[in-house]
Amino acid sequence: MPDRRQPDSPTDDNPFAAPPEGRPDQPWQPRSGGDGGNGDGPKDSDGQRGPARWDPTDPIQRRARYALLAGMWGFFFGIFEIPSVGLLLGALALYWGITALRGKPAPATATGAPAAKGGLDAMGAAARPQRTAAVIGLVMASLAILLAMSSYAVQIAYKDFYVCRDDALTQTAQLQCNTLLPDNLVGNVLKVRQ
Repeated sequence: MPDRRQPDSPTDDNPFAAPPEGRPDQPWQPRSGGDGGNGDGPKDSDGQRGPARWDPTDPIQRRARYALLAGMWGFFFGIFEIPSVGLLLGALALYWGITALRGKPAPATATGAPAAKGGLDAMGAAARPQRTAAVIGLVMASLAILLAMSSYAVQIAYKDFYVCRDDALTQTAQLQCNTLLPDNLVGNVLKVRQ
């Protein structure tokens, strides 16, 4: 098997290597070249700063993520017929999604200088993932609230049937509760089977 060691050369660009003999240590400096040159992050072809990372200290970005998670879980609780939790999570997701999208800029400074943009507007093009999370959270929250409200509406509309079925002591009495249901799709679904 051939020797795969690379020869030591002065042009070797290993940032972790010790300096050559006789040369003093130098403080670290960012590399110049393809990463933008000044070390403040990647840049686009226009010279604009590239996408920013999620900043957990920014309340607008946090609310966008919270809206996504609460909306998703609210929808799942609505699907699994736990409407009270789905309604709560849907309402929270709706609030967080709207406040994330509305993200107001910070107030003006005491020196009278114009305020810097705040929230999702301050991120520019990098706000796209956060804006998407907030919008998806709003959609999921709307679905969760719709599922919870429809579940409550069915329970209210067919209250007599549910009370009769819960109070029935025998299977025959349970079957007689079917007379309280109308002849429609929901009534056919709710009928007690023999």
